Amino acid sequence: MKLPQPRPGLVIRYGFLWSPEDHRGATEASKDRPCAIIVSFQRYEEGDARVLVAPITHSPPADASASIPIPPAICRQLGLDSQAQWLRFDELNSFSWPGFDLRPIPGRDTMEYGLLPEHLFQQLRTGILKRQRAGQSKRPVERD
Repeated sequence: MKLPQPRPGLVIRYGFLWSPEDHRGATEASKDRPCAIIVSFQRYEEGDARVLVAPITHSPPADASASIPIPPAICRQLGLDSQAQWLRFDELNSFSWPGFDLRPIPGRDTMEYGLLPEHLFQQLRTGILKRQRAGQSKRPVERD
């Protein structure tokens, strides 16, 4: 299986660890899910790539300002199921690429769903930055 190049907007299958799980001491995610790469950068002194990802979930957050719904047409384009899906702003994971938690998509020979459309990626990025500026963001869960 070919390893995808990490780039902003790429949706991957990943073992995302929610912050409440992390606070309880969990080291493994309860399930694998689609996640969008927000930032990818090279750490020159170590030579590895570092990425920041946001989860995609079927569960709407209690705080509506903490997510955006993904339009059904984009879900179909990415190969996600037909249930409602949200991109979350309030939960992030950070890890060295490729890490241990990338997973193949069931029934497919790949770990990537595809790229978010630019307008949706910009909404995600703007939502995260807005929460950070307002002091409403949690520290990303470090997964190394």
